[in-house]
Amino acid sequence: MSGEYDDLKRRMEGAVAAFRHDLASLRTGRASSNLLDAIQVQAYGTAMPINQVATVSVPEPRMISVSVWDKSMVGAVDRAIRESNLGFNPIVDGTTLRIPLPELNEQRRKELVKIAHTYAENARVAARHVRRDGMDFLKKAEKDGDISEDDQRKEADRVQKLTDDTIATIDSLLAEKEAEIMQV
Repeated sequence: MSGEYDDLKRRMEGAVAAFRHDLASLRTGRASSNLLDAIQVQAYGTAMPINQVATVSVPEPRMISVSVWDKSMVGAVDRAIRESNLGFNPIVDGTTLRIPLPELNEQRRKELVKIAHTYAENARVAARHVRRDGMDFLKKAEKDGDISEDDQRKEADRVQKLTDDTIATIDSLLAEKEAEIMQV
């Protein structure tokens, strides 16, 4: 069971890592190159991450600069940024797009908090799926006679504690991000 438990732990840590990555893409008033990570650009007949068609940098605290490598891709990158629902309006300057970050108003802050809550719920669901897989494994192992009923209960409690700890971590990360977004 130790190998199975380690796999469950790794998968739950993966859910938390994915949640951290999602939170990094939420804007909190300061520019960060991570804000554009989730954007997919239609390039060369396929959807590609923006960092595979351009260089994203932060020249100023309230400005993101996107230097597109292929001049023919500038329009596609501009369109992808505008359609991303992040509220950005890039200014095209040759092969460079400058994205000024406006001050966050109260309404936009509340929208960002809602998005953060959605990301958190997705992470919690992922952790619960991992827990379900672990419980199914334990029930099958008991049914097959590989472990005793007492060991199955003990391991089930261990899997539940891992799940509870993971969800507590997700909730604390959400609370931190919510405070960061709402601070004026």
